[in-house]
Amino acid sequence: MSHIGEKPFKCELCDKRFSRCGDRNSHMRIHTGEKPFKCEFCDTRFSWCGDRNQHMMIHTGEKPFKCEVCDKRFSRRASQKKHMRVHTGEKPFKCEVCDRRFSQCALRNSHMRIHTGEKPFKCEVCDRRFSQCALLNSHMRIHTGEKPFKCEVCDKRFSHFTNRNNHMRIHTGEKPFKCEECDKTFRSSQHRYRHMMIHTGEKPFKCEVCDKRFSQCDNRNRHMRMHTGEKP
Repeated sequence: MSHIGEKPFKCELCDKRFSRCGDRNSHMRIHTGEKPFKCEFCDTRFSWCGDRNQHMMIHTGEKPFKCEVCDKRFSRRASQKKHMRVHTGEKPFKCEVCDRRFSQCALRNSHMRIHTGEKPFKCEVCDRRFSQCALLNSHMRIHTGEKPFKCEVCDKRFSHFTNRNNHMRIHTGEKPFKCEECDKTFRSSQHRYRHMMIHTGEKPFKCEVCDKRFSQCDNRNRHMRMHTGEKP
C-alpha cells in the first residue's frame, strides 16, 4: 500500500509513475494498443471500460448528463460541458493569428485553415478541395442533385440551407439585412452586399474585352453582349 503522494508503480516504456498498480496497467494500453472492453451491440473494442460504457449509450439511448439551464440531455459528460458554453458564452479556444475566439476546439481548428490555406477535404468527383467537411458535403450536392431543404410554403426544394432560408423570406416578407448608409433592407446578405457597392463605388466585375468595370454582375453581362452580338 502506497502513502499519499507516493507513486511506486512505473511504466517501463515512458517512465510515467502511478500511485496504484491498476492505474499503471491501464496506462500501459496506450503503448500496447490492447482493447479488452467490447461493445455488446456492435463489437467495437475499447482500451478503457469507461469509454466502452459511454459508447454503449449510443445504442441504449441513455443520456444521463443534463444541462441545468435548458434540460437538454447528453450521453457524454464532455458533450454536456461543450453545450454549456452556449449559455455561458465561454470561448476558451483562441486563433493564434487573429485572436478570434471559439467555444469549441474543432471550430477554432476549422477557422485556422483560413489563415493556413489548408484544404484537406477533396471532392472525389471533380478534385475540388475544401477547408471544411461541411463545405465539401454542401458542394457534393452539385454532383448528386440532392435538394434536402424544402420550403414549407410552396414545397420548392434547395440544395443549401441558406438558399432555402433566403427563399422563405419571399413568403414572409422579412428583410433582416439593412444597408447602413441608406437604411434600405434586403432578404439576403448577398443582396445587401451587392447594393452596398452603390455607396462604396466598388466595381469587382470586369469586362474581359475592354476592361470596363461594373458593380453588378448582371450589368457586366449585359455590357458583354455589345462585344459578342448576343441577344438576350
